[in-house]
Amino acid sequence: MLLFQPNRLTLGLALIGWCGLVQAAGFALVEQNASGLGNAYAGQAAVAADASTIFFNPAGMTLLPDRQLVMAGHLIKPQAEFSGSSNIGGGNGGDAGGLAIVPNGYFAYRLTPDVHVGVGMNAPFGLKTEYDSTWAGRTQGIKSELKTINLNPAIAWKANESLSLGAGLSVQYAQATLTSQTGGGLLTVKGDNYSWGFNLGALWQLSDATRIGLAYRSEVDQKLEGTAEFSVVTALNTPVTASVTLPDSASLSLVHQLNPRLELLADMTWTGWSDFDELRIVRAAGTTLGVTPENWNDSYRYSVGANYRLNDKVTLRSGLAYDETPVSDAFRTARIPDESRTWLSFGAQYRLSSKNTIDVGYAHLFVDEARINKTESGVTLAGTYEASVDILSAQLTHNF
Repeated sequence: MLLFQPNRLTLGLALIGWCGLVQAAGFALVEQNASGLGNAYAGQAAVAADASTIFFNPAGMTLLPDRQLVMAGHLIKPQAEFSGSSNIGGGNGGDAGGLAIVPNGYFAYRLTPDVHVGVGMNAPFGLKTEYDSTWAGRTQGIKSELKTINLNPAIAWKANESLSLGAGLSVQYAQATLTSQTGGGLLTVKGDNYSWGFNLGALWQLSDATRIGLAYRSEVDQKLEGTAEFSVVTALNTPVTASVTLPDSASLSLVHQLNPRLELLADMTWTGWSDFDELRIVRAAGTTLGVTPENWNDSYRYSVGANYRLNDKVTLRSGLAYDETPVSDAFRTARIPDESRTWLSFGAQYRLSSKNTIDVGYAHLFVDEARINKTESGVTLAGTYEASVDILSAQLTHNF
């Protein structure tokens, strides 16, 4: 039914929104600690600076103290403004970005001299975007909100003096809410689901000064179940489902201690976005509500960084990164107007005592102009997006 067609991007929900403007291209969240933000997350699979290595490379736990707790929080403010028009009229939608707060927590424990265990809790995907209700693209999306919670228990084993191995399990909850305007009134689609995946890692100490990390996070297959509800024509309300594969990723990282004060970091991360080839929404009766071709591409993220030990208490950080977008101009939509972005990051660590440290970081993301020319159910939205992102993070690390 045509009433549904403007919302074919709905339930997969994990796949929507401006989540991509948060950080890594697409809609993943790389903000999994504050200690790495100042380096634009360069070298995170090798640096093992604290218990957040559970997410980036669980093998890194073998470099940690006997017991460590990490608590971090991030303020993320994307700014996203559309300029253009559609054949149904309306405004430009205002600033579609909104302030988001993303927390992380990790705990690592030495079980034996060579075995460490730990657990992390984080949000690997998500954010929120919302246009004005009367904007030109209101039939293609008004509000898009995705929340994920990921519980990640992990174990690490020090095989010998130069090699450590690690593995973890991800238990992931996803919840999404999307709205748009249709002939049946405001359509609200909600759905959620639990699923699971895993992560693996290896750490090689090549020399006293150089370390390499290799890490992999698996796909997570989510089958979201929920409802589609119309504010006016309620007879059209129906249960719906959508199957979504959240992508896998692999990282290769390098850390090199150039001298007692200066440490250099580098990273290359691949993300398997090509699994997102379409979004198919299905009614409970088994009939298809709609299919939207996505045809995303695998993408790469490249980053470099440096840490400078100013004195016994203060370490200064800097970083630069480039994120490729997985979205081509031909398949860009109002719900996912993603583009490539460049990170510029700064940060610092202050050692309060032998047991406690504080990390702070700031990053500004320069997002390339995104062009859109999308037609859905007779409504054509054409124009450009200007966007940027600011991230401010803080972290407390406690050893005991």
